[in-house]
Amino acid sequence: MSTYSDLQLDALGELANIGSGTAAGSLSAMIGLPVDVSVPNARALPLADAVDAAGPAEEPVTAVALPVIGDLEGIVLMIFSGDNAQRLCSVLGVDADSEIGLSALSEIGNIVGASYLGALGTTTGQTIEPGPPQAATDMLGALVSSILAASADTADVALLLDSALRVEGSGDASISFILVPSTASVQTLLAKLGIE
Repeated sequence: MSTYSDLQLDALGELANIGSGTAAGSLSAMIGLPVDVSVPNARALPLADAVDAAGPAEEPVTAVALPVIGDLEGIVLMIFSGDNAQRLCSVLGVDADSEIGLSALSEIGNIVGASYLGALGTTTGQTIEPGPPQAATDMLGALVSSILAASADTADVALLLDSALRVEGSGDASISFILVPSTASVQTLLAKLGIE
């Protein structure tokens, strides 16, 4: 397993932090209300620690997984807790526990994930695109472990962002964003930033 310096981890966390403005604009266009997205907490963690940091393993959540393709390979996982999922779906006039609600959360996850990846690509000059989103509802531990297990052979670090969304007139909601890039992709990102 590779180890990263504090400088490298800070740089990776900061890279993941840059897409919030784009995400806010895209979500605002989708729901027709002003949206503010901030990232109060961005961390780069060893893969095993990211699973624990995402929240209590037994918490029921909806997760949206986006494969990452292009110059950066990996997976993005967007995690909505039950309360936050319902809050976001209610803005759209749907129930989070319905098929339409799951589809709405999938699209929100797709927009936020694609915004972060687009900003990451712009900053580093790389082609980075999301694949089709897949959404599921289950216990957090089961979802995160099964999705991240598929990346464990090629990845050793995860970028974890706790994103706060504020929709005008609807209060706050939060999304956990986990980017698991392949080890080779992380090295390329660091090289682009001049901190190999």
